[in-house]
Amino acid sequence: MLFTGLAFTQQETKPEGEPNVKINYLNVCAPSADEQAAIKSAMARVQTKSPFSRDFEITRGRTTLKDAPEAKFVRLRKDFIAESALMTAQYSMSRDADNTIEILVLRMRDPKDFHEISFEDRVSTAAASPVSLLGVDTPVARVRVERLTKPSVVLARCEGADQNAYQPLFSQASEIMAQYRVALGLGAFRSDIAWLSNEGSAKRPSPGTASQKSAK
Repeated sequence: MLFTGLAFTQQETKPEGEPNVKINYLNVCAPSADEQAAIKSAMARVQTKSPFSRDFEITRGRTTLKDAPEAKFVRLRKDFIAESALMTAQYSMSRDADNTIEILVLRMRDPKDFHEISFEDRVSTAAASPVSLLGVDTPVARVRVERLTKPSVVLARCEGADQNAYQPLFSQASEIMAQYRVALGLGAFRSDIAWLSNEGSAKRPSPGTASQKSAK
């Protein structure tokens, strides 16, 4: 559960024999010094350049959720070589009537310190086409570090909040995102990205269509 207010822990006492319920609230607008250090340390680990293996996977689809606008997405996953401290890099771009969102998730091979770190940015759908965003280094607005034995750590842009102290972290996150846009070779998947705004521009022939052409 994420709230933008002050961070605190609430523990509810249950009758004897029943477990206590503990709820952690994350202050995503103003993380503590320890949380900032955790984010900085995680970003230092993933900024190291490591080559990808030849394995990759790309998918695209449509999601329809209750009380949410319909969205289309394209997702690319690439694996790192076995010698790398990183295991996979997953990039996705989704688009609905309001926003186009980019998310980069980097997963560690050894989750001792943390399991994965994600970077997110978003722009108004009316502001730019998905393809045009491939050539723009949109600033990161959210960083999340997932840890297996500790609570997650999050830093997010919050409108109206004084976040000057966190600008170095946002700048470092945006630099990492920019590096991986290039490293993942997103330009090779322009037709899939174009499908987000114009399905016909990247329409793939169905098996039936292909067999009909062969028959002719």
